[in-house]
Amino acid sequence: MLFFLDSAKLDEIEYAIKRWKIDGVTTNPRHLANAKMKVEQFIEKIKPLVENTNISVSIEVNPHLNDAESMIEEAQRIASMCENFVIKIPATEAGFEALSVLSKKGVKVNVTLVFNVVQALQAARLGAYYISPFVGWKEERGDYDVDFISNVVRAVKNYGFKSKILIAAVRSARHFTEAALAGADIITASFEVYKRSFENPYSSLGLDIFKDSWDQIQK
Repeated sequence: MLFFLDSAKLDEIEYAIKRWKIDGVTTNPRHLANAKMKVEQFIEKIKPLVENTNISVSIEVNPHLNDAESMIEEAQRIASMCENFVIKIPATEAGFEALSVLSKKGVKVNVTLVFNVVQALQAARLGAYYISPFVGWKEERGDYDVDFISNVVRAVKNYGFKSKILIAAVRSARHFTEAALAGADIITASFEVYKRSFENPYSSLGLDIFKDSWDQIQK
């Protein structure tokens, strides 16, 4: 499984690349707003960090675009700026129409805001590079389905589609576990979720016990 960071904050991204060796970055308009950057500013700053690496960066088209032609135009413009860029297109009728054109033109597309198996299958059929089912949003609204991730993964892989399943809106280490056991290809999470998941109170407890024992044998 590949680990992606879900953020637009350059300090977090640089830290995660250096310390955690993350495989990619995903962002969206909300992350850009939190980082107080326009998409053009983010592109300018992220490009030098990922060029000549295998780190992919998913960048979303303007969410106000509601027709395929406009999405296609913006997606091609952003994709042309760096080979590492993957373009996020929403799982809507217009988004799928744009995907069918972009995939044939060789533009890597991350179909985002996927909330059911049918959306995932349509994205796979039309050549999505990444498919991003959102888990946290469903859970936060009382609509959590423990089989959601596994159903998406199984449905897409049943037919040998090449699309990679990228689990998004991850909120906890449990989501990591469910994604890994279901066979998802990638997981993307915030800086804070990684920090919480990498650490564990039992690890800290064990380290304290070992420190005490170490001090005893040094007396």
